[in-house]
Amino acid sequence: MKFKTNHIYPVLQSVITALMMILLLSQCQRTAPKKVKRDISITPKNAVTGLYVDSLQMEKYISTKQLDDSAASRLRNFYNSRNFQFAWLAETGLAEQAKVFYDLDRNYISASRDSTIQDQQLHQRLTELMAKDTLIHAASPGLANLELALTEHFFQFVSHAYSGKLDPASLQWYIPRKKVDAVALLDSLVARKGKELENWEPVNRYYTTLNKELIRWYAIQKKDNWIKIAPALLKQSRPGDSSAVITQLKQRLVDFGDLAPADTTPVYDTILTTAIKKAQKQFGFSPSGAADRNLIAALNVPVESRIQQLLINLERMRWTPLIPDSKFILVNIPEYKLHVFESKKEVLNMGIVVGKAANQTVIFSKELKNIVFSPYWNIPPSIVRAEILPAMQHNRNYLAQKDMEQYGFSDGLPLIRQKPGNTNSLGRVKFLFPNSYNIYLHDTPAKSLFAEEKRAFSHGCIRLAQPKKLAEYLLEGRPEWTTEKIDKAMNSKTEIWVSMKQPVPVFITYFTSWVDKDGLLNFRDDLYGHDAEMAKQLFKTVELKKL
Repeated sequence: MKFKTNHIYPVLQSVITALMMILLLSQCQRTAPKKVKRDISITPKNAVTGLYVDSLQMEKYISTKQLDDSAASRLRNFYNSRNFQFAWLAETGLAEQAKVFYDLDRNYISASRDSTIQDQQLHQRLTELMAKDTLIHAASPGLANLELALTEHFFQFVSHAYSGKLDPASLQWYIPRKKVDAVALLDSLVARKGKELENWEPVNRYYTTLNKELIRWYAIQKKDNWIKIAPALLKQSRPGDSSAVITQLKQRLVDFGDLAPADTTPVYDTILTTAIKKAQKQFGFSPSGAADRNLIAALNVPVESRIQQLLINLERMRWTPLIPDSKFILVNIPEYKLHVFESKKEVLNMGIVVGKAANQTVIFSKELKNIVFSPYWNIPPSIVRAEILPAMQHNRNYLAQKDMEQYGFSDGLPLIRQKPGNTNSLGRVKFLFPNSYNIYLHDTPAKSLFAEEKRAFSHGCIRLAQPKKLAEYLLEGRPEWTTEKIDKAMNSKTEIWVSMKQPVPVFITYFTSWVDKDGLLNFRDDLYGHDAEMAKQLFKTVELKKL
């Protein structure tokens, strides 16, 4: 039976059109803001304010401002959810939440220097209304436009202040970005009426404390008295000496928060030695108490570079999900440290070794699901090709000498693994959180590397200074896994797998500045150049100086 092609083509065209519409609709459903249910309980009798947005006025505002579909949808959703009642303005003047937002917005722009959302005309209008105790004479379409403008500006503010300006994935940051529902956040702000705002902002405490430090560093910059300390002169100084360079050092330590502001005498005393140790901890140096070349170089970095470093890390903290109440592991690559948190408190930390600049440890998050005692090391193809094969060609006994074995072929390469034992490169235990980067936490026989201040030596995986402690912590509450049994499993000749009853989130991060649990502002080197890449996007006309 033959079909007429002129009948088939219209049918095919209809099917293709239908499929395209379905795909387009599904895409819109994924990207469009969630619609908020209308609150019909708000009526003129029980309303906080008698001012309402006319839906036609709102549509005219959307058209005049040429808002995109997403922004227009958020605006409609918000006012639909509150039965079109004003959120910012009342007959008595600006509502408390408007005054709170006015301050939040000004403080954010002042601290971040983010002029892209600055609306000077809106700020001027709000400043004028701050002095008024009534809006009766201002009841006009202009008042509705002010109300709508405030809401639109709030959504822009949330996007920048709480979600961040840059795309994390474009900067090799593969931790899912924190999601902020701007409409729900505004509902919450209005409901609080400017009160009980301590836990309102969708930011973690690390963001809050670092932002306070940024404001303090702007004050240091404003003094304009950052004098470069001469390391040669300081090198000649000893406890008990007195000189002008010691005064300069003390002033710098005051700026960094390591010394009391009143102590700027020219005497090299025991208090100065204590402050130097504190500063060394601040930069990740060994606390020798001597003002050596590395410390002076860190103290001499220009104020502007430190401010840029703070801004870069605040941007990263805007991306980062809020700290969960449950257990989680946080690895900070530039700090060379792993932290374990439970109920938002640090319960364990340890030194780590991370990937070399040529084999960078990837920034991502997954869930730890398995502990493997006495593991095989299945050597990655890249290492087999670059290191193992040349060694095998040079020495036919290489595999036996390294306690390795070949167990097959894949894509023309031999499959090589190292047997469990004292020389195994993964040590006696590894912690798996399945990922496409083939990165995991593990023990190591090379314990001496943990004595180094800068520990970028691995092929990308993360070596732990105290792997047994992490295993004991993760297996707490499981009586069958005693310390003795863990020791035995770590010294077995065969692999032993243990599945976690509850997977533990793991975040591999990259922060070069933060405030620690003791309130100390920390700085670290830009190990992989990620700060420099971010600087190119955050500061279009200012190049971040390499630390």
